[in-house]
Amino acid sequence: MRRFLRLRLLLLVPVIAVLGAYLWLRSSLPQEEGRLVLPGLVAEARISRDGHGIPTITAASDRDAAFALGFVHAQDRLFQMDTMRRYGAGRLSEWFGAATLRADRFTRTLGIYRAAEQQYALLAPGLRAALDAYAAGVNAYLARRQGALPPEYQLLRATPEPWRPADTLVWGKLIDLQLAANFRSELLHARLAQHLSPEEMAILYPPYPHDAPVALGGGAASLEGLPLDAIYASLPALVGPTFASNNWVVDGQHTVTGKPLLANDPHLGFSAPSVWYLARIETPDNRLDGVTAPGGPFVVIGHNAKIAWGFTTTGGDVEDLFVERVDPDDPARYLTPEGPQPFATRQEEIRVNGADPVTITVRATRHGPVISDLGGGYGEAAGAGTVLALQATWLADDDRSPNALWGMNRAGNWQEFRDALKDFVAPQQNMVYADVDGHIGFIAPARVPIRAQGDGWMPAPGWSGDYEWTGFIPFDALPQVLDPPSGRVVSANNKIVPDSYPYFLSRGWDLPNRAQRINELLDAAPKQSPEASAAIQADTLSPMAKDLVPLMLQQVRPASQQAADALERLSSWDRRMDRDQTAPLLFAAWLRAFNRTVLVDKLGSAFDDYWGMHPEFVRLILTEHPEWCEEPTAEAVASCAPQLSAALEQALAELQQRYGDDMNSWQWGRAHEAQFANQLWARVPLIGGLIALAIPADGGYDTINPGATPVASPDDPYADIHGSTLRMIVDLSDIAASRFMISPGQSGNPLSAHYGDLMQSWRDVTYLTLGNAAAAHTLVLAPP
Repeated sequence: MRRFLRLRLLLLVPVIAVLGAYLWLRSSLPQEEGRLVLPGLVAEARISRDGHGIPTITAASDRDAAFALGFVHAQDRLFQMDTMRRYGAGRLSEWFGAATLRADRFTRTLGIYRAAEQQYALLAPGLRAALDAYAAGVNAYLARRQGALPPEYQLLRATPEPWRPADTLVWGKLIDLQLAANFRSELLHARLAQHLSPEEMAILYPPYPHDAPVALGGGAASLEGLPLDAIYASLPALVGPTFASNNWVVDGQHTVTGKPLLANDPHLGFSAPSVWYLARIETPDNRLDGVTAPGGPFVVIGHNAKIAWGFTTTGGDVEDLFVERVDPDDPARYLTPEGPQPFATRQEEIRVNGADPVTITVRATRHGPVISDLGGGYGEAAGAGTVLALQATWLADDDRSPNALWGMNRAGNWQEFRDALKDFVAPQQNMVYADVDGHIGFIAPARVPIRAQGDGWMPAPGWSGDYEWTGFIPFDALPQVLDPPSGRVVSANNKIVPDSYPYFLSRGWDLPNRAQRINELLDAAPKQSPEASAAIQADTLSPMAKDLVPLMLQQVRPASQQAADALERLSSWDRRMDRDQTAPLLFAAWLRAFNRTVLVDKLGSAFDDYWGMHPEFVRLILTEHPEWCEEPTAEAVASCAPQLSAALEQALAELQQRYGDDMNSWQWGRAHEAQFANQLWARVPLIGGLIALAIPADGGYDTINPGATPVASPDDPYADIHGSTLRMIVDLSDIAASRFMISPGQSGNPLSAHYGDLMQSWRDVTYLTLGNAAAAHTLVLAPP
């Protein structure tokens, strides 16, 4: 009996240990009730949370509100904030080891954190005070917390450092890198140009259609010897925009209430936690509702008591790659129109967990940092006789963009809103505006360079001076309008200006598909309501499928009964990317395989980085350039029919292997799950699978309700990884009743009930109203 009791006790020990560890980790969840006395506050602030953990912050001043927001951000998103600032500072490897060394080399080379530190002194005194207060709020949480740090710190055996204002400002630089860094595209164009003629490049990148909507109606340098593939591979995944966002605003003549209505759904990569954090902030002088970015005191997208605003990315070209010639007589110098100049150099030491520190030499020219050293190092670049340098507006030492966000949050009319944006440098955004007085507007602020020659689509010679930036588009000449005669403005990353616009903005416009579809639906409901705009945000019709499926069906010849069955399903499909249908998966797999069949040999080493759906390219080769499929002969004209048939067979074989023999079970939602990955936990065996967040989702590449997929992924090419990270609808007749939704939840702690509790509501396109529900919990922060 005693032996049996001892055995039971021994078996209980690990259970008790696991339970104890779980209870300890749960102590990392935020304190939501009670009263805390915290130095740094001037007056009492209250944090009231609703049933989803969304806070309403009530404070006596902007400064105390910023303190409270810093405190609540740290409660819910501390590890996310910490990894963000480490990314910007090039210090990830201190925690994660050599796996993140590439990212650290890159951000150190660009000097992103150095730029953020320099930016602080440029900002308005009120904003600097708010940044200081926000940092004090974060640090008050670190000093007063009880219990465990969030679970990620336990896994890494790490401890957070005190927060600094520069840690906040580096967020803006990382957003620049994500939404404005089209130099990744410049590198890809240069790599493709090594394989293709200019005429072929024009087919691979068709021009913007002349009859497509615009938001406002009205040759490569010598690159021989440069390791372009290696330079491209050195860029972190964050670099460069992935298009998709929607916004529109209509005036009171076109709404059921007689007041403007504004809708916005910015599209970014999915993650757990979300890039956004919902909050309401109330002070005697202001009330703000919308999404904040953990790490900063701003409402990025939302409204105050008088105005509302929303963003989509313009794609304005605000950076260029320059090919610099190394002085053949002195490799420490490079050639300029005024003669050889020395590279500016500095040493950066990167500490690496589990390994020796790595020291890199960063070089810069008059244009900016040398990024080609990332791909081959000093020696290889010097041997090539040329290097690549990056010039970017947002790396300049006079970037005051945070002033613009701060001023925008406090604007009460169009003129104040517009004046605030004069400080906005990058990334260029399509900003829609509405106010309670009935006005609507649009502006695309940024510091957009004027080039002496060229359009920034490919790296340009840096030694001649012929391609220099000669100035910037004047603010008053940037695309903008107040109260347009049409009564609406729509932007969806499409071209925003007519061909008659006197300045160059970009060649990187997205397809007009979503903008066209939004306009169609606005025409169909000429008196908009929040419900009508919600239906638009939920729309799943694919203009790409509407255009391409008839062309593909017309030319293909089925090679099997299975292929004939698939074609029958596609011919009767309504072209909606709904999760319960089979045809969307058949179409996506077929189009993916067709791109590969046509391009894999032609594009060489650059294929995987170009591989995508590319509907405009596919339409061109099916209608005008079948020679891309096969060479014509004396006996027969070129045709894409064999490649279409082969691609269909490949797609069907792949889907059968992944999802079984029964085509009825090949539903889009089975393959197209919205995946909200946590970049740390996803790499931890067992635990990562237990806390993974995914849900079958509607939408596709070009639908208003989007669901972009990693086409080149060999493992999960149909997963939904990029889409609406926020949905917002603001009716200016009742601005306090505005509708919002993010996903997967408010908390970044996997043990929280709010880690993924919004995911299904997001998928089903339902909404929340901030601050209207009764408070589930209230925490009072008080000064000493």
